[in-house]
Amino acid sequence: MSPSPSTTAEHRRVWRSPRPVSVGLLISILRRGGGDPTFQPDRGDGWWLGLPTPAGPATLRLEQRDDLGEVVATAWGPGAQWVLAQVPELLGDADDDSGFVAHHPQVERAQRRYAAWHVPRSGLVMHALVPGIIEQKVTGQEAFGGYRRLVHRFGSRAPGPGQERRLWVAPDAATWATVPSWEWLRASVDGARSATVVRAAKVAGRLEECVGLTATQARARLRAVPGIGVWTSSEVAQRALGDADAVSFGDYHVAKNITWALLGEARDDDVLAELLEPYRGHRYRVQRLLELDGHFRPRRGPRMAPRTHLPGRV
Repeated sequence: MSPSPSTTAEHRRVWRSPRPVSVGLLISILRRGGGDPTFQPDRGDGWWLGLPTPAGPATLRLEQRDDLGEVVATAWGPGAQWVLAQVPELLGDADDDSGFVAHHPQVERAQRRYAAWHVPRSGLVMHALVPGIIEQKVTGQEAFGGYRRLVHRFGSRAPGPGQERRLWVAPDAATWATVPSWEWLRASVDGARSATVVRAAKVAGRLEECVGLTATQARARLRAVPGIGVWTSSEVAQRALGDADAVSFGDYHVAKNITWALLGEARDDDVLAELLEPYRGHRYRVQRLLELDGHFRPRRGPRMAPRTHLPGRV
């Protein structure tokens, strides 16, 4: 059976931003580890993404043309038109940084260096939420490997040229809700996390509505699902909702890294909250700018073993 026209038809738009944009910086946060089957760099010339949109799966290719000051977006699949309409927000067009003031020289330098970074907004809540839940309280190595296995097992090949490139689209909510318990365990996802995914998938329609809510309302709705806490809701807000204030409280590393960068010593979330209070409204912006600028505390001792659970990330 030959592919349907809705899968193979190519759709394109050219977008010009009124301010500097770096596609690679902006969409890198959507990548779940180096082996993410839904995300592929294209030899430095562009990026390919497999996305589960409300209209169906889509393959999206983004090409930045600095000489012309434009981004060329090409898409295939049932969700092609939806994802092309979302491109400006995906690349930070809705991010308003006009009220941001850098109160530390480290932040000011990072802001100047990464002026082409803005807070992205994919508009895809479950796409951000499921891997966030899988990453709760485990190492990145274990979480990324588990997510990759589940996408290969229950996802689909991306439409159009995405299929030839072996690009994948993550499962939709209905599919996540029916993954058998033994498949979660084979992917090293314990019962607590898999149950949270299933609960979220069963109310996916309500959660996707977070895109149209205020930041406070969206966080409350996400956290109403048992198993989704501050950290996980922030993971979603940073990627799907364009929330510039969604700092990663509860993360094993973030508080230590930011306090080390700004105070010279690694401290906890309480100190981080006080330190970032003058940035309220832009606290995640500070976090990401410092991450991009390489502000990570020195590591000492051996890395944690893959099955070691990390504190606080819920």
